[in-house]
Amino acid sequence: MNPGTLVVRADASVAMGSGHIMRCLALAQVWQDSGGQVVFAARELTPAIARRLRAEGMEIETWGLSNLKEDAGVLAALSRRRCATTVVVDGYQFDSAYQRDLRDFGLHVLWIDDIGQCGPYCAHVVLNQNAYAHAGMYINRDPGTKLLLGPHYLLLRKEFFPWQLRSRKVAVVPRRLLVMMGGSDSENFITRVITAIQTAGVGALEITVVIGGSNPHRESLYDLASRSPENIRLLVDVKNMAEVMADADLAISAAGHTCYELALLQVPMVLISLAENQILAARAMAHAHAAIDGGWFGSFESKRFGQLIQNAAQNYDLRCRLAQNAQRLVDGRGAYRTFQCLRQNAAESSEGLSTLQAGVC
Repeated sequence: MNPGTLVVRADASVAMGSGHIMRCLALAQVWQDSGGQVVFAARELTPAIARRLRAEGMEIETWGLSNLKEDAGVLAALSRRRCATTVVVDGYQFDSAYQRDLRDFGLHVLWIDDIGQCGPYCAHVVLNQNAYAHAGMYINRDPGTKLLLGPHYLLLRKEFFPWQLRSRKVAVVPRRLLVMMGGSDSENFITRVITAIQTAGVGALEITVVIGGSNPHRESLYDLASRSPENIRLLVDVKNMAEVMADADLAISAAGHTCYELALLQVPMVLISLAENQILAARAMAHAHAAIDGGWFGSFESKRFGQLIQNAAQNYDLRCRLAQNAQRLVDGRGAYRTFQCLRQNAAESSEGLSTLQAGVC
């Protein structure tokens, strides 16, 4: 059955990065592949993200409102105009009142959350896909709010689908190192990581650095790569991320959504927390023995971090355990499960039921 039109409310900027948009894109792809249409509604979009969405066949609508009350009204008007009854909201700038406003407008709301600090929750469905998610984070919620918790519902884009059932052979001696610090890396933390690697004496490494199209430090990173004695390859605005990740023997990554993508591909990883919401993810992955927690970026010490990378590179058994445990966390079907739960929950709701079932206005 055609699911009709889905409206996604999320933003992307140099400051906040692209993670909110990219995980929503995973759900949007499943929605689109089921015959529906998707509209991304945003106040801010980097040019690179806008190009990516359009290349995926997604529609985009933007506005400049900063008041959340007005924002909810414009979003509701857009949804009515596009005959959409279901909206997805993803972003730390939105609050509990925003959820209530959207419900009062008669919309069915999926709220994507990471930190459990937006209560009281009244969205129809709350999704927290992180390894640390638990129901205790959402005690302050309406009785009818459904929770989708943990990596079982992880939103992975369809470029990762072919890797769901593949088994990985861990390199005895790692040669290919992947470094990723998010889509924007506004603090240019990549430079500090590469410097730490260079002084660690890890051995001959091919280093691939991935940055987003909105990264403001592109030119300085190109200069760093050209002057480095190591073989450093800089990739910008990557479209084949799954292939790039799968080619790595070891990864250094920010502890955002990327760490779960690496988990599916069974890439041994060291995680750095670049934002407060990433600290829990890094700790949870380390607790599951699926990653090494490299700590908070504000406490970064080049020598200590270099030794951490050196130990990981030299410890084959450790990297095997990390890869095996990571694979147990993520199976790659979370976007489909989330889509199915969202459709079922919307069908059970009295709001917009006939429109949703018909798939037409």
